[in-house]
Amino acid sequence: MACPKVSEALAQVQSSPDQAAAFNSLLTNLRSLSTPQTVSDDLKTIITAIFSGSLGIVALRSLLTTFIATLKDFNNADVYIEAGQHALDVLAAQTSVSFQEQAATIRELVADGHESNEDWLEAAKVLADMPLDSAQRKVTNEERVRIWVRIVRNYLEVDDTTAADTYLNKLKNVIYTVTDPSLNLHFKLSAARIQDSKREFLSASQAYHDISFSPAVSEEERQHTLGMAVKCAILAPAGPLRSRALGRLCKDERAPSLDEFGMLEKMFFDRLLAPAEVDKFAQGLSPHQLATTSDGSTVLAKAVVEHNLLGASRLYSNIGFDALGVLLGLDADRAEDTTARMIEQGRLVGRIDQIERVIWFEGEREASGEKGSGRAEITVGKEMRRWDANVQGLAEEVENVTNALQREFPEFVAATLVV
Repeated sequence: MACPKVSEALAQVQSSPDQAAAFNSLLTNLRSLSTPQTVSDDLKTIITAIFSGSLGIVALRSLLTTFIATLKDFNNADVYIEAGQHALDVLAAQTSVSFQEQAATIRELVADGHESNEDWLEAAKVLADMPLDSAQRKVTNEERVRIWVRIVRNYLEVDDTTAADTYLNKLKNVIYTVTDPSLNLHFKLSAARIQDSKREFLSASQAYHDISFSPAVSEEERQHTLGMAVKCAILAPAGPLRSRALGRLCKDERAPSLDEFGMLEKMFFDRLLAPAEVDKFAQGLSPHQLATTSDGSTVLAKAVVEHNLLGASRLYSNIGFDALGVLLGLDADRAEDTTARMIEQGRLVGRIDQIERVIWFEGEREASGEKGSGRAEITVGKEMRRWDANVQGLAEEVENVTNALQREFPEFVAATLVV
């Protein structure tokens, strides 16, 4: 309910010969008449009265502009939401489409109010209802991008990646026409966050890393996005593509200052990870990065198992199912399934002997990442030839040491060694 002073002023407006000027004066002086407790009701009562009369479209447009300026002047999130939403309802009841520009401005104010209250979903819904392709209102691509970026960011705040992705796809069709560096940056960051949420970790890592070099971002934010790039690279499926991503991040001179650098370095050099290291790393991850996958394990646990399997392939020529299971923290069957999947996807080179229950790793050939390229062919006598080569190499090294001793310490060799 409007305060007494505003109600009295409205009664005088109704009897005024020039209602448009009277309404305009009332809105301009509303701060001196209204109270903080009734300002929303006062604005709602005034906007209802304005459209209840017989004013023309030109006068109504002018009054709407004054109403918006007055609403902004109060700079109050709750006032924006209550009075602004009521104004939108009043405008929606009008048969004329002449107020779309003013309605769009009010929607942005209502969205500002919801964002100030951290009600991200309602802010996204208010902005999503804004007409951006109407023939009655000319909207530039930059204005469209600005609204769509806000919608995407609000949906991401509530982890609704499906809705966010819908608007991101709209952005992709026009973002190339926008030169504003801030909008382009927000687009790239939103794309990275959506890829991260959809577990497209390699793409997200590349996007975060690119953003971390942007001069438009503060030093603190650059470090944060670099850290996100490292986290996504670590969570990516083990294989040659991830190895390249890890290598690129390891070479970044800023990386050693990150808390995640120890984990990054170990993964890059294919060293086995201890449970304590993994638990410490998990403390810095987002909820979606710790989500449970279809096989019952978390994203992080799956990434660590695949990494340790890749590390084991660097240490062993062959290993039994049971021993590999102990190394990976799995049972023998799951260790075999994980190995088979990585070989089939071309992320690990090797072969599985299910009769002997042994996995043979092919250390001489790197995985290419192409599906089906990880299968190692059985070569007759290959292991025996490798053994022979190792024995020959050892014998040659012993011979080299003996020759060096003869050159440097001939008396010692003559007295001690039988040559």
